[in-house]
Amino acid sequence: MESSENQNLLLAVVELADRIERRASAALSSIKGVSLAEYRLLRALTDTPNRQASRVDLADAVGLTASGVTRALAPLEKLGFVETVRDERDARKALASLTAAGEELVTDASGVLDDHVAAIAADPAHAEHTLTVLEMFAGRV
Repeated sequence: MESSENQNLLLAVVELADRIERRASAALSSIKGVSLAEYRLLRALTDTPNRQASRVDLADAVGLTASGVTRALAPLEKLGFVETVRDERDARKALASLTAAGEELVTDASGVLDDHVAAIAADPAHAEHTLTVLEMFAGRV
């Protein structure tokens, strides 16, 4: 079966995303002890009011299920980067809350990712153009 150029483009984008994720995750893990997926959860919390969000809202922000978010937050809670704020009346309304240590980790990890991306894209204008193209592609998916 012959593949079309569109299929080749799709597969190339997916492969590139996988490679970028693995390398960024390795960089974060070796320097800060968190994966890219964990960083994305913590970063999503920094973008919420009061640095708190429900598991469902976090799931929507990072593309996981609510149960996947719950599993991913457990080690982050053990390490003191996140805490659970429980609703006295309804356990389903528990919120994940970013701690001060979590905020510090996000700041430090953001620097690691900035350095990682700078090493990949030496020309900022090229990186900006690539981002624009990827955003256009993502908007059509």
